[in-house]
Amino acid sequence: MNPDSGALLTDLYELTMLQGYWQHDMHETAVFEFFVRKLPTHRNFLISAGLEQAICYLEDLAFLPGEIEWLEQTGRFQPQFLRWLRSFRFTGDVNAMPEGTLFFANEPILQVIAPLAEAQFVETRLINLLNFQTTIASKAARSVLVAPNRLLVDFGLRRAHGAEAGLMAARATFIAGFSGTSTVLAGQRFEIPMYGTMAHSFVQIYPDEVTAFTRFAEANPGNVVLLIDTYDTEAAAEKVVGLAPKLKQRGIDVKAVRIDSGDLGSHARKIREILDDGGLGDVQIFASGNLDEYMLRELIEAGAPISGFGVGTRLDTSSDAPYLDCAYKLQEYGGRPCRKRSEGKTTWPGRKQIYRKFDKSGYIDSDVLTVGDDRQEGEPLLHPVLRGGKRLEGPVPLAASRDRATRQLTSLPERLRALDEATKPFEVTISGALQLLALDMDRHLPNPRSTGHD
Repeated sequence: MNPDSGALLTDLYELTMLQGYWQHDMHETAVFEFFVRKLPTHRNFLISAGLEQAICYLEDLAFLPGEIEWLEQTGRFQPQFLRWLRSFRFTGDVNAMPEGTLFFANEPILQVIAPLAEAQFVETRLINLLNFQTTIASKAARSVLVAPNRLLVDFGLRRAHGAEAGLMAARATFIAGFSGTSTVLAGQRFEIPMYGTMAHSFVQIYPDEVTAFTRFAEANPGNVVLLIDTYDTEAAAEKVVGLAPKLKQRGIDVKAVRIDSGDLGSHARKIREILDDGGLGDVQIFASGNLDEYMLRELIEAGAPISGFGVGTRLDTSSDAPYLDCAYKLQEYGGRPCRKRSEGKTTWPGRKQIYRKFDKSGYIDSDVLTVGDDRQEGEPLLHPVLRGGKRLEGPVPLAASRDRATRQLTSLPERLRALDEATKPFEVTISGALQLLALDMDRHLPNPRSTGHD
């Protein structure tokens, strides 16, 4: 996607391990899985996102000549190993949950099956891509749930932790159900609807607000959204009432007014009254300013007459839960199941599948995590996406991933839709076959002491 997403965008230990595997000719098939050990506090579900970027990374993976030369200059790697890296490509298989799928703790959303060096090396970048977009999509979905039928716009690029983060946040929020973004590149690259208004500086440049509003409307006749809280919010609303008929005569309609500061609920009620009394009942109110799902809930429950929200800083940084307790772990090598036994981080062994059942009303009823060849009732969640290093189908349209997320959110039981932690969390059942495999491995591993699962 850009020069900074090449082969060297990884951890050093991926390369040092590769040199070890290469030196000892360890090239049998390995299975790694990406999963989340436990949900963040107050999260009742997660939404998978980032798969498309992961696929592109795997398909394009290669070491450029300049990268090989730089690695040689570090003095850390054997010349023969570096020659081997020149032809290094990802040739394996990938199974994954489609983007927009709801998932829960311990459920792998991506499974990599490839020669050991290939499957190991891609760990860092895959975690980087999946962790971030899944984090943001899961955060955004909470605003979608508390503000149904409201315009929701991603406003977070300027506060995101870097350019790629801002761009991918726009993509992830759209998958989760946001209406659009203020990020222009996301509109160009992903065809996400774009929304924008004006800054306070535009108003301050002119001698008075009426002149500023008029000039903006003349320059943007199809998108007249006026920022009215630079000085006196209600006074500016009165000015909009006086200006709107004059613009109307020129074929220009005022679409909305935006407020970005103060008590948004109180201002919105006063503005709504001013606009309605002035015959501008069709002019909407759009609010922004350090919003998150909790503030949206508060405003909506208070009946604030706000039609849309710009959600930025707290969304694109997922301020209350900025990361996932996620992992990309070895589950099988050379046909032999593998199990990590670290304290508090024990893994379920073997390549897996998840099956989901729904109740008669269409709500998610239960998930079963099991070994790959143990067919269970329900819908399998992992599907083949890459074979032999090549994708099986073309890129999935972003709108399709968004539709999937919308359907999946509709299928959430009511207790899981709340912003607060559910009194009865969703439990993923571990199949008998998977439990037996784990017990059998424990009998043969060193120090077979139960450490518990995290």
